[in-house]
Amino acid sequence: MKLTSTVLGAPEPRALAEFYSRLLGWPIRTDEAEWVTLRPEDGGAGLSFQLEAGHVPPVWPPAEGAQQMQLHLDIEVDDLAAATEVAVAAGAVVAEFQPQPDVRVCFDPAGHPFCLWTRE
Repeated sequence: MKLTSTVLGAPEPRALAEFYSRLLGWPIRTDEAEWVTLRPEDGGAGLSFQLEAGHVPPVWPPAEGAQQMQLHLDIEVDDLAAATEVAVAAGAVVAEFQPQPDVRVCFDPAGHPFCLWTRE
């Protein structure tokens, strides 16, 4: 078995794919109205985006009765401040609540959380 992709639901799959393409530098491979994929040049597992017209973004930090986060992406970076600037320039929003000093919780344009982190 081989994991080929993590799939995120989005009200606008192409727009979300463009965000992650800018953030990760991965090219768009499949581009259909309801399905868009990104794959790294090395052929590793990528990201896919499927149309979910009724998408409800999760709440962070968790709140009882609200849509809970079911997954998030962890993205390792060399320079946390610089990577956060790149993410914001691409369209991310930095979460108000930050659980650790070496992690930046952000939201993509569809409201999915992702974490930028560094080992430093």
